[in-house]
Amino acid sequence: MTDPATGSSSDSPDSMSYEQLVESLEHLTERMSDGDIGIEEAVDLYERAGRLEALARTRLERVQQRINALSDEGGGDAQAPLK
Repeated sequence: MTDPATGSSSDSPDSMSYEQLVESLEHLTERMSDGDIGIEEAVDLYERAGRLEALARTRLERVQQRINALSDEGGGDAQAPLK
């Protein structure tokens, strides 16, 4: 489960769902924008946010590939990439 105060998770980010990744990113963004943290913590949170964003982007790309494969199997037109 994600700790809203720190943006950290007891689960490995690799095992988090897309929705959990987005929730963690939102918490990290809120925490950084509050301005009540030191520079070291801000850098740590920024690094974690970068890792979470990369994982979320990868998940979206995989979903897009699956959708394209299903569209190809069904004879439908491939959809524009998800954004």
